[in-house]
Amino acid sequence: MERGTTLFLKIAVFLIGITVLALCIFLLPWLANYTAEMYPEYAYLQYPVLIGLYVTAIPFFFALYQTLRLLNNIDKNNAFSEFSVNALKNIKYCANAISILYVIGSIFLISQNALHPGIALAGFIIIFASFVIAVFSAVLQKLLKNAIEIKSENDLTV
Repeated sequence: MERGTTLFLKIAVFLIGITVLALCIFLLPWLANYTAEMYPEYAYLQYPVLIGLYVTAIPFFFALYQTLRLLNNIDKNNAFSEFSVNALKNIKYCANAISILYVIGSIFLISQNALHPGIALAGFIIIFASFVIAVFSAVLQKLLKNAIEIKSENDLTV
């Protein structure tokens, strides 16, 4: 992969991370306070929902970190390595964790009769996107493992 392509991807990952971090720091607390003021009957959910969203940010940022490490590995022409396989495996686990956490949060909000359809739609989009990322990571992980095996067999024959 060309250096310019990985640089573009690194910038994209960095911008995604900065955007989500800014949303976590500035928008989420404001939105939680605003929602608690507008709907006092659901004010008791302010902190559990906020904590749940912050907990889901942990695997998200870890997956971004693994992506940056994977891109650095590609820059070093070391894409076909166990490190890359492990990075993809970690990304898959993070995506699955995000999906599971959002399902748990949705079940919790449904049990409290507090799941607004708009919030449900956003949550289901995140669950679906995380599931798609997990599937693609698993496919890439398997392909990379097979490519590493073929490469090692070719290295032995030469």
